[in-house]
Amino acid sequence: MLMQFYNRTGKMAIGSRLRRLSDLITEDAGRIYSTYGVDFQPRWFPVFYVLLEGETRSVTAIAGEIGHSHVSVSQIVKEMVKKGYVTEKRDRKDGRKTLLSLSPAGEAIAERIQDQFQDVNQAIERASASTQYDLWKAIEAWETLLAERSLFERVQDERRLREGERIRIVDFASAYRQDFRALNEEWISTFFEMEEADYKALDHPEEYILDKGGYIFIALYDDKAVGTCALIKMDDGSYELAKMAVSPTVQGKGIGVLLGNAAIAQARKMGAKRVYLESNTKLKPAVQLYYKLGFQRLQTGRPTPYARCNIQMELVFES
Repeated sequence: MLMQFYNRTGKMAIGSRLRRLSDLITEDAGRIYSTYGVDFQPRWFPVFYVLLEGETRSVTAIAGEIGHSHVSVSQIVKEMVKKGYVTEKRDRKDGRKTLLSLSPAGEAIAERIQDQFQDVNQAIERASASTQYDLWKAIEAWETLLAERSLFERVQDERRLREGERIRIVDFASAYRQDFRALNEEWISTFFEMEEADYKALDHPEEYILDKGGYIFIALYDDKAVGTCALIKMDDGSYELAKMAVSPTVQGKGIGVLLGNAAIAQARKMGAKRVYLESNTKLKPAVQLYYKLGFQRLQTGRPTPYARCNIQMELVFES
């Protein structure tokens, strides 16, 4: 019945299933210690094994070596000290640091546990040999994968991919004129005040942007306009990335990246040597996005019609 449950839940229950497996093994581990006459808690083993190697260690050093938190190791050490298996002493070089080692009672446990080590290892080897997969190697592979990129990050990637299928980047059309204005006015009014240059671009996008050789993109989410981005042609033949806005209701779905990449690709297609933009460092997510897209901050600024501009950036295309 239990296997049927996990078959129904699929990979969603990976944490619960691994926890159940861990609980089963930990329960048996307690019985095994008792069978061999060793008064010992299974969760002490990682700390015990590190100290078994002979050198004194600090709590911090042990925590780093076994991958546990400092708090967790401190609690285990307190329990082992109380049991009489571990001794504490101050570091001669650093009186603030406490060094740990096995006590005579702990060393006696180490001698008595050798047969148990051998039997447990052999039992696991035989069990592994009777299965199709090597659990030990599989765990190691998963630990390596999760060290490279956590499960949380991997789930976020899948979420973006799934939701990305609901996103389309389309060319500007008159039907999106009001959306173009509303989306930009929303973020500008949230952080700053609308300026004359804003009204020119937002009230007359065809005249101010498109008719002068520029371009406007609209991001649709489930066919609803939720984002905008424009390329404004500059006098030197470059393009300014401007009027990028994403509705707060859909932020975090990668729409800004899609809009930025679409604009950059279009600028390349139109033969631009570079793309320039103006922003404000108050808009940290936006500035981080620009760096992610490949823009670099300009040290020497140029005249700007916007009072809110305090950072200018550019992306130079390689020849």
